[in-house]
Amino acid sequence: MARTEDTDVYRLDILPADLELQAGVRTPCLTFGGSFVGPTIRAREGRRVLVTYRNRLPETANVHLHGGHVPADSDGHPMQVIDPGAERRYEYPNRQPGATLWYHDHSHHLEAEHVYRGMHGFYLIEGEDESRLRLPSGEYDVPIAIRDAQFDPNGGLVHGDPAARNVILVNGRSKPWFPVAARKYRLRVLNSSTLRYLKLNFGSLPVHQIGSDGGLLPAPVDRTGTDFPLAAGERLDLVVDFSGLAVGSKAMLTNQGQFTGDDRIEPVLCFTVDRRERDRSRLPGTLRPLPDLPPATVHRELTLSFDLNGTPVGLVNGLPFDADRVDQRIRRGTTEIWTVTNGDTATKYGPIQHSFHLHLTEFRVLDRDGRPPLPGDIGRKDTVPVPPGTSVRLQATFDDYLGRYMYHCHMLEHSSAGMMGQMEIVD
Repeated sequence: MARTEDTDVYRLDILPADLELQAGVRTPCLTFGGSFVGPTIRAREGRRVLVTYRNRLPETANVHLHGGHVPADSDGHPMQVIDPGAERRYEYPNRQPGATLWYHDHSHHLEAEHVYRGMHGFYLIEGEDESRLRLPSGEYDVPIAIRDAQFDPNGGLVHGDPAARNVILVNGRSKPWFPVAARKYRLRVLNSSTLRYLKLNFGSLPVHQIGSDGGLLPAPVDRTGTDFPLAAGERLDLVVDFSGLAVGSKAMLTNQGQFTGDDRIEPVLCFTVDRRERDRSRLPGTLRPLPDLPPATVHRELTLSFDLNGTPVGLVNGLPFDADRVDQRIRRGTTEIWTVTNGDTATKYGPIQHSFHLHLTEFRVLDRDGRPPLPGDIGRKDTVPVPPGTSVRLQATFDDYLGRYMYHCHMLEHSSAGMMGQMEIVD
């Protein structure tokens, strides 16, 4: 890493690595920087970051900063790939509020397998307002990536039937434990699965949600004892309080069910309290105001679905992704309302789950099928689940950069199969 007056500069290789995801077993992975999860990049609001990625894989790759407000040529468009042996520099201006972002491969037809095999990492933007809030920081501000996996008898990752992915990984390790002090922690939770829905629960631990995909909420929300449904790509920003636990005690983060409707309880992460420490952090009553919603001038309707005649093809409004086709032209500075519908209610595979991710900017969830948003919809979002046969209304303002950007199902096996659209921001 190098630093200039206004910029942090990084170089990061994309390369294969044999890593210990399960105790005593080496697994071939595809990685950023040789680790699974990749290196965490900590940025600051208003301070630019430049990252040069060198591709040391035998196949093309690229990088999308999920949740980033970035120029089009640094967004990781699926067709803007880095050839083997080549490198590409990405510019991240960080002119957005502090938030928990992540970076991952987005090269078309390869993104699901690349992310499944390890090509993902955290990118955390510290907001200008966060130091005065005195939230848990430093070693007590912990990013946690949770995902599923399947292994063959030799320890290799199997990218096959998603229903057979029977191992939960946390920051790239199976059945991990996390020694904590009896105090408050800030936990930034990411569902880094390519397809799987999570339903997380911290048991009786005091838990307050302080943020969502796009950053801090106006005020903490007490979520103690509740489930946290989380679609692939969604993030949660939480303050979890271990101060009421005795040294030597344990607490378990669990997940309910591999897919919706499955009621099995899976252990995810064991917290072990091994010390007491003075806690100078706090949970403030006020965090970050949400901006007012300006009037929307355009309404659009999108339907996510599959063509299941033969090889499944993902569709948006009946069309598979075509890099030469612009599906929506949007004037910069306008505010729009999009109604996103899951059209896969009765297929030969049964109802099919989808989620929706918008590049370039966040949105606010207005309602679901005319009813109030769900608890997980609060705040500034860039990814939301869309269950079979339902619709969600979203409002977004497109006021940053010009160029072509994606929107798609973030169940990456679906986007790999073509469930993506392309918008062009114009003056």
